[in-house]
Order: sequence, then structure tokens, then C-alpha cells
Amino acid sequence: MNLVQRMSSKSMLVFNLVLAGVIFGFSLAFVSFSCVSPNSRSVAKAQEAPQLDAPASALAAAEGLQLTFNAVASAVLPSVVELQTVSVTQRSAPGFQGIPWEFFFGPQQREPEGGGGQQQREFRQQGLGSGIIVRHQNGLYYVLTNDHVVADTIEIRVATRDGSDYQADIVGRDSRRDLALVSFKSDDVHPVAALGDSDAVRAGDWALAMGNPLGHQFSFSVTMGIVSAVGRTGGPGGNINDFIQTDAPINQGNSGGALVNIKGEVIGVNTWIASTTGGGSVGLGFAIPINNAKRSIDEFIESGSVTSGWLGVSLVEPGREITDAMGVRGRNGALVAQVFLGSPADKGGIRAGDFITHVGGREGRGVSQVTMMVGDLRPGEATTFTVLRDGSTMDIRVTVEERTDELAADSKNLWPGTMLAPLTDGIRSQLNLDRNARGLYVAQVEAGSPADIVGLRSGDLVTSVNGEAVSDLPSFYRVLREKATSELRFSFTRGGSQLDSLTFRR
Repeated sequence: MNLVQRMSSKSMLVFNLVLAGVIFGFSLAFVSFSCVSPNSRSVAKAQEAPQLDAPASALAAAEGLQLTFNAVASAVLPSVVELQTVSVTQRSAPGFQGIPWEFFFGPQQREPEGGGGQQQREFRQQGLGSGIIVRHQNGLYYVLTNDHVVADTIEIRVATRDGSDYQADIVGRDSRRDLALVSFKSDDVHPVAALGDSDAVRAGDWALAMGNPLGHQFSFSVTMGIVSAVGRTGGPGGNINDFIQTDAPINQGNSGGALVNIKGEVIGVNTWIASTTGGGSVGLGFAIPINNAKRSIDEFIESGSVTSGWLGVSLVEPGREITDAMGVRGRNGALVAQVFLGSPADKGGIRAGDFITHVGGREGRGVSQVTMMVGDLRPGEATTFTVLRDGSTMDIRVTVEERTDELAADSKNLWPGTMLAPLTDGIRSQLNLDRNARGLYVAQVEAGSPADIVGLRSGDLVTSVNGEAVSDLPSFYRVLREKATSELRFSFTRGGSQLDSLTFRR
């Protein structure tokens, strides 16, 4: 077949048509793309990959803050440790071991020892917390943590971020401040945390919480927030600290970990959370200010314990009725409800009914802070207490003594041993008292105290002290201060009857 015949053949015709279609398609696409406006191309491109439209200065500031957080975490996390603890608890177990007796038949009544009834068995319980390396001295590393993390433990192990693991020992504990110090020995080098100045912390400051929340899989976590408030009180277990509040998420296992400022300095020890979710973080975390712990660290290392100043008073946070009655509404401080006989306060001249406003020139914002400031005083140290008494301000010089649990719990020396409240319409209604009933309501009587010994009881209405009528709290405390220094007796009503108590002589 010659060339002319081939070109005119059916197969060649199909080929030419396909080739022409391809050329036409490419040409049309080229023309169409050339006709698309630049704005149209931008829209199409934006739909494929959105671009961040942020000012360069703002982005640079955000990246700078992020780099700061990175640097703080890198610097501080190696000084945060995980504390793995073991404690032993006693639980009752059925007499027949290996049979779930109580599951099928309910609890058995305990028989006398040797009677073959329920037995006490020991159960090992594991715990997890956090700590901060705060000192390296004489070959030992010292770790600051919470007392509730290591209390009643029989074994403590320290795990560091580099994977090392050490056995640790308790150096000292302070249950009132919920602080403890443990130590471990290591030839390896571990960084020591830099401690900041918690007195300089302000609401709104950046705060990073570091620790080991909710188990080993979340160890050495960092969360970020701000300082929500300072000077918070009311911690669990009678803790007397003035806490730093933060919204940096804190969960179980974070206890004892570090609360850190933007400079990489430890400003607090994460301690507890307020939660409505059964223990989960809702942005209400609390840390012990690091300044509250600095003296404790030194005393733990030097002697294994801490000493606290003791004033010898029972303080209360008065409600509105009492502040109004005492004329101290709107004032910061704590009301001295009772005084221990023979205590530093008794010797120095502080009396029941005084309202303490300052300790050593520093304002006390409530019972917890006044208690903490007294506790920070060294035994034998003389300090000026500023009080309000009968509307006048007084400075009283007192030399505090060392506090012991025995002294603080000795109710027989608590004078007068009762706390009274104004008889308001609300109390009259609650107790079904006649609207004309008069007196001061006995809210509490301390067991073994003078008031208890002479026969006063909660619910009584006190009408006179040592034969002198008392119609309100100021008159009660005035008579107690001026007329009842060596002996004490009450006249009161109980169940509609007028009674006189015995006389207590000191």
C-alpha cells in the first residue's frame, strides 16, 4: 500500500481525529487559564490551603511567649520528680480465708480476740505524687513535697525525668503546713530548682504547673494558666497556709509538684483542688507559697522537724452578727474567743474578746493568716500584737513559746471554755424560744474546760457572770476581763428554769 492509500485509510483517519482532539483540548485549557483573573486564582488557592492572616508583630509576640514556655519547661522539669509510695492499711477479713463470706452472708459481728471471728489483714496500697528537688548537700538530694503524699508510708521511691529511680527516706514532716522533705542519694547530677519570691506573686501572673497527674502515663506534665488569686485560706485538714490560687489544670498526682512563674522560678507547691466533678480539675487549684516552705526546708535538714510559735488563744472567724455586736464589721483580723491559762497570751495581757488585727506590724486578714504568722514566729521571740478592745486600738507585747500538740489540745486550761453568740430572732425561732427571751446563747462548751466543769451546756442562755448582768458580747467580755480573772460562775436559763452554776477557781 502506497503512502496516499495509507493516509486515506480508516485507521489513519481515527488517529488523526484523536490527535486533533488532544491538540484542541490543550489549546482550550491554555486559553481558559490565561483568561482567569488573578483574584480568581487566589480564591481557588485559598480554598486549597488557607493562609494565616495575622499581623507579623502579633505572631512574633506569640512565638516569643511560646519559646519562653518551652524554655521554662526545659529548665524546671528535670528538677521535678515522681514520688511512688507504699502504705499499709488494716482491714477486717472473714474468719474463713479464701471464701467471700461477707459477700454472701453480710458483715459478721466481731468476736473477742481468739474467738475465731473476723481478722485484721494488712493491705499494701500504692500512691503517687510529685516533688521538687530543692537542695543538694553532702551527697544527698532533698525533695520538697506535701505531707499528705508521704504520710503513713513504709516505702518511698523517687523517679526522675531521665528514667533514674532511687529509694528515698523522710527527712521531716509538718502536717499543719502540709509540707514534707524526703532525701535520696545519687552520684548522678540532677538539677536543683530555683526558688522564687512568692510574696511578689500577683493575680494575673503567668503560672505553669508541673507534676505527675493521674498515673505514670501522664508523668512530667506541664499545664499553663494564670494566678487567679493570692491569700486564699480554708485548705483541707486544717492547713494554715495562705494559698496561691491558679487555673493551671492540677489533678490527683500533682500534689507536691511545682507551680512556676514565667522566669522559671518555683513560687508554690501544688497541694489541692476544689472540684465538683469527683476530683477532676475545674480550674480551681491551690499551691502553698514557696516562702512558707523556705524556713521549713532549713529546719528539716538541721533537725528533722519544725518549731512553731504558740500564742495560746482560740481564734474564730466571726460572722456578721458577732462583728456587728463587737463593733469590728469591715475590719480584717481574728477574734480571740478564749485564752489558755498560763499561756504567752495570758501572761502578756491578751484577753478573750480582743480582736487581733496585726502581728508584728503585718495585717492579719483572718484566722488562718493570723495563725500562720504566729506559727512563723520563733519560740522566745517577742512580738507586738495590735488588738481592738472596746473600740480602742492597743499594742500588746508578747513573747511566744514553742507550740506542741499537747498544749494546743489541753482544754482544761481554756478560759472560759465556752463560746457565746448574740440571741438573734433567727436563733429564737430555731430554738422555739419566746420572743422576749434574753441572754447570750451558749454555742459551744469545751469538754474539761472551766465552763464545762461548773455545769454550763450548749443551748443554755447566759444572763450574768460572777453576779453581773451581761446582755451582749461586749459586756460579757468586759466582765470576763475585769471581774472574772481568778474565779468564774454563771447564771443562765435552761428549759425555762433560772439556774446558777458552780464556781470555778483558778
